[in-house]
Amino acid sequence: MTSLEQNSPKQGLNNKQGIQVLVLGSIMQSFLGIIYVWSVFVYPVSEVFSWHINSVKLTSSFMLCFFVFGILAGGKLHLIIGSDKVVLGGGLLLSAGMLATAFLPVEAAWLMYITYGIIGGLGVGSAYNAIICAAQKWYPHKRGFATGVVVCAFGFSTVIFAPLIEILIRQFELRNTFLILALSFFAVTLILFRFIRLPDENALASTPSAALLAKRQYTVTETIKTKGFYFITLSLMAGTATFFVLNPSLKSYASARGVEEFGTIIVMLTGVTSTLGRLIVPLLSDKAGREKAALTVISITSVCALLLCFAHGLLFITAVLFIAFCFGGLPGLYSVLASDYFGVKNAGANFGAIMMGFALSALTFPMLIRMLHSDIIKFVILSVLAAGGFILMLILLISKKKAV
Repeated sequence: MTSLEQNSPKQGLNNKQGIQVLVLGSIMQSFLGIIYVWSVFVYPVSEVFSWHINSVKLTSSFMLCFFVFGILAGGKLHLIIGSDKVVLGGGLLLSAGMLATAFLPVEAAWLMYITYGIIGGLGVGSAYNAIICAAQKWYPHKRGFATGVVVCAFGFSTVIFAPLIEILIRQFELRNTFLILALSFFAVTLILFRFIRLPDENALASTPSAALLAKRQYTVTETIKTKGFYFITLSLMAGTATFFVLNPSLKSYASARGVEEFGTIIVMLTGVTSTLGRLIVPLLSDKAGREKAALTVISITSVCALLLCFAHGLLFITAVLFIAFCFGGLPGLYSVLASDYFGVKNAGANFGAIMMGFALSALTFPMLIRMLHSDIIKFVILSVLAAGGFILMLILLISKKKAV
């Protein structure tokens, strides 16, 4: 067996370097997933900084928005400087953002939008996409599986950090908690980044999956000129809106719907179900098809949003967990859709462009929906939005079948 064959990703899980990327990349992703734990910070930040609760919640939208800009940057840069260096830069940005947040003066609480939201979001997004790109290129014939594994770890972060952060805040207070997290992320980044590398392109071209590279490889500029790009991006935007509205206010909704004592547990469970969605949805899409998987999870989101118009108690918890499951599955699924429709070579950058729909959803819908005072109207609108995403994906699937 030649050295080229030994380095080839066609061996899948028997490939030592490919497994290394999946395992260590997943560990790194579990730290990057801090982006989804902001709801645990909301009340302590509001109290310490004497900041209105709605203004505090907006920090999450800034982080999620710039997370997408980081994804776009990471997708481009990993081809130029390598995934390992992008992961290093992203981890250091996240650490720096956390560190700066720890020292913000009370009278300038709004700077948290920059330190935690913008700087932290850019760092998380760039490292997140670099890890996904590396995993997909080690396993081009099992992209749903590889993507599912690493984004699953990203979602699992909520399960780890939600209770941990609450303990840290009680024991060491808010500012010291930010400081502890900053130092922890810094150490983990320095240990892991060097192992998250891309496979040799010559080895990749020698595998049975080389047919994927033979297809047209769209640049970002070419991608955004296609109709498919807009169907995919807008369906993602519509499909994620419900969770973006729910996530920063999970504890508030739990209190209003009769399950206040389970508020933190619900936050943790959304992490579990989101994690399962990140693993299961892309994996199933390898078998069922990307579009059919997207149609399924978006339709479930629409139905559950409608249930939230009146759901209390166990029904409320069930609907929230299904929404979290579907939300978790969508980014991983759409990452694979990017490579299916626009090629694997520039899949990272194209995924970043598609995730602009994710960013617009995170930034706009929580602010717009908050202006409405009726929960019924809020969730009817979110259900209709998801239904619109379903229609867009259905049109994409029909168009694809006609083109065959």
